[in-house]
Amino acid sequence: MSEPKGIKPNFPLSAFEFGKTIEFPIGFRELTEKSLAQSKETYDKMKAAAEDATGALEGTFSMAAKGTADYNRKVIEVARANANAAFDYARDLLDAKSISDVAEVSSTHARKQFEAFSQQTKDLATLAQKLAVDTAEPIKTRLNATFGKLA
Repeated sequence: MSEPKGIKPNFPLSAFEFGKTIEFPIGFRELTEKSLAQSKETYDKMKAAAEDATGALEGTFSMAAKGTADYNRKVIEVARANANAAFDYARDLLDAKSISDVAEVSSTHARKQFEAFSQQTKDLATLAQKLAVDTAEPIKTRLNATFGKLA
């Protein structure tokens, strides 16, 4: 875009000579240096917090994997106990000599299975609760401590 004819700039063009070093006022330089130092300090804190949070997550995932393995072992144990009880029940039915023996074996089996099921449900619920607490609490505590440092 060209300048309209007859209008001249109000400042000398020599003020815009390139290649000369520009001197900033000392106050501006100090402010800039202080801002850079604060930025670096904040970056270092954020980096440390991120590393701490990563460590917390790694520990939490490790704990969750262990808790899940414990829970799965219990489920397999429950399945094995129930399968064994079913085979014992079938064997006892084959040994029954009369209808009254079948009724007695069936009621005994049903009572034992109800008791076993109640205990198995309690055990699995306890393991699930322990897994949830063991997984959530450490990360909650660690992250609160980490981000508390940033505040």
